Amino acid sequence: MKTFTNVDEYIREFDGETHDRLVTLRKLITDTAPEAVESISYGMPAYKVNGKPLVYFAGYKSHIGFYATPTGHKAFEKELSKYKQGKGSVQFPLNEPLPAKLITEIVLFRLAENQAKHGKGK
Repeated sequence: MKTFTNVDEYIREFDGETHDRLVTLRKLITDTAPEAVESISYGMPAYKVNGKPLVYFAGYKSHIGFYATPTGHKAFEKELSKYKQGKGSVQFPLNEPLPAKLITEIVLFRLAENQAKHGKGK
């Protein structure tokens, strides 16, 4: 498994539809949570606010993995029910449109949750 030092490097490893969706997903996250610190964690792009995890994502041959920790997935259980899931993960197939509005809503939820639990002055 290749070790990545930054998100640009990670995304460059992919081509075609996977690459394009990773770029789109990254932009959704950074536009929604511009204060998030971007890094590589667990071998994939990771975003933190107040030093605590916000969301992660990963590219695969037939889907994009999105990880909003268990709370993000639990809060959007109904909306995510049409997608294949694991504990704290969801798979967005490459043969379906990326659910940009839903992803944005999840990032906003996780951002508010993170700031409420770990915001400055806490």
